[in-house]
Amino acid sequence: MSRPSVLFLCVHNAGRSQMAAGFARADGRVDVYAGGSEPADAVNPAAVEAMAELGIDIADAEPRRWSDADIRAADVVVTMGCGDTCPVYPGRRYVDWELEDPAGRSVEDVRGIRDDIAARVTELIDELTA
Repeated sequence: MSRPSVLFLCVHNAGRSQMAAGFARADGRVDVYAGGSEPADAVNPAAVEAMAELGIDIADAEPRRWSDADIRAADVVVTMGCGDTCPVYPGRRYVDWELEDPAGRSVEDVRGIRDDIAARVTELIDELTA
């Protein structure tokens, strides 16, 4: 049986989707993709620091635009605040997570967002691998 795969999408692929992908990769039970509709130049430094506090390194991650191949490979597409700019493909399962945007926030503020994402990723992966 093949491993489930998840695509995490947000507008800039610099904060929420990178943290979610970091947690999912660290878990190791699913294949992970991440992308954005308008990728930023770099991952949010506060997100990098908040994840490093938990031993997850996303410092080398690079924001990128989602691709058709990413969507076709994903069993579940998780959208995070990208609204109409996120792609919708028939036959894919979509989950929308309403999360605060960490852009421009301090690491203290990002910790709460990070912890919310961690809980959601764990719940999703547990469901997909049960």
